[in-house]
Amino acid sequence: MELNNARRHRRRDHNARENGEMGSLATADELDPWTAWAYKPRTISLLLVGACFLIWASGALDPQNSSPGDIVTSVKRGVWAMIAVFLAYCLLQAPSTVLIRPHPAIWRLVHGMAVIYLVALTFLLFQNRDDARQFMKFLHPDLGVELPERSYGADCQIYVPENPTNRFKNVYDTLFDEFVLAHIFGWWGKAIMIRNQPLLWVLSIGFELMELTFRHMLPNFNECWWDSIILDILICNWFGIWAGMHTVRYFDGRTYEWVGISRQPNIIGKVKRTLSQFTPAHWDKDEWHPLLGPWRFIQVLCLCIVFLTVELNTFFLKFCLWIPPRNPLIAYRLILWWLIAIPTIREYNSYLQDRKPAKKVGTFCWLSVAICIVELFICIKFGHGLFPKSMPTSLVIFWSSIGTALLIFLIVWSWQLHRTLRRKQQ
Repeated sequence: MELNNARRHRRRDHNARENGEMGSLATADELDPWTAWAYKPRTISLLLVGACFLIWASGALDPQNSSPGDIVTSVKRGVWAMIAVFLAYCLLQAPSTVLIRPHPAIWRLVHGMAVIYLVALTFLLFQNRDDARQFMKFLHPDLGVELPERSYGADCQIYVPENPTNRFKNVYDTLFDEFVLAHIFGWWGKAIMIRNQPLLWVLSIGFELMELTFRHMLPNFNECWWDSIILDILICNWFGIWAGMHTVRYFDGRTYEWVGISRQPNIIGKVKRTLSQFTPAHWDKDEWHPLLGPWRFIQVLCLCIVFLTVELNTFFLKFCLWIPPRNPLIAYRLILWWLIAIPTIREYNSYLQDRKPAKKVGTFCWLSVAICIVELFICIKFGHGLFPKSMPTSLVIFWSSIGTALLIFLIVWSWQLHRTLRRKQQ
């Protein structure tokens, strides 16, 4: 009997280690008393609370007086209730991610929001362009109206002598545009996520090349040379990358010794510890190493392509669906993509560093690529017939040369590695 019990205990400990239960138990034992309540499962209690809320919101007990009478209002309320139920499920039952701050449930909620966005995009993909534009009115009442064309390259004079009030009016209007700060904060956020300065500069210059490539299609990409090179690359992008990399070095150089809120000696310490809950629990170094080999180079190149495609989708979706730049839906999408990209980058970097032969990308990586593809399909479908101008021959030659040179570089690199490996085996 004792031998059987010992075997049973060993088997249970092994299964616990395989499922990560031992780590979660240790984590539960180390939780601070002030925050331990937030990590205790209360799925049944929240299920009952949610059921009571559904009874009240749907008017299940009093259908005569609770019915809105308007079918559009009923459908809207039903759709929002459906989304709320799904997000509640994800909050409680969705798989956890690699991130644990500020709370694992937050990232489970982001996972649910990403799934809803993917499903909504799939629905939009099956509509025609006019119906999709009118459907956007259900999301915001100001949509569904054709947008006026806005070009940033209509007048590229730096000095305007015929304007007596402000002879540098073009530079002034561009420099003090409200999107300049958004540009800087955007690159600051990208630097914190990617944490590799050469890769950030590849993305920075790459997006300017994308604007140059598609300027014949989108008026917003028609910028002056000093706007594109000096303001975007050398000022906004550089300052955002510089600030982001300083933030990375700050967190990278810190010693992480987390002390619970209850053990902080004073109120200021408790406030600081509470705010630090929204910072990383530990700071992992992202080792991209694009020159490690041809396959790693292709993997990092795919990351850059997805990044640039997501950014391009922003502008093409605005143009095809008649969404003005200041509409809050644009900000909501960017915030959602930022939340999705944080665990995506962590998962993809862990995937690249994992040496196991059988491995797969994480959930957020799969979702990110799926959302990017569906967004791209929407832009292709709804953009059909909107861009009568063909790409200039010079750009076709340029990108064909880049693609050919890249292919030859990878073939030669692979062949040299193959020859070196054969020599070592002989």
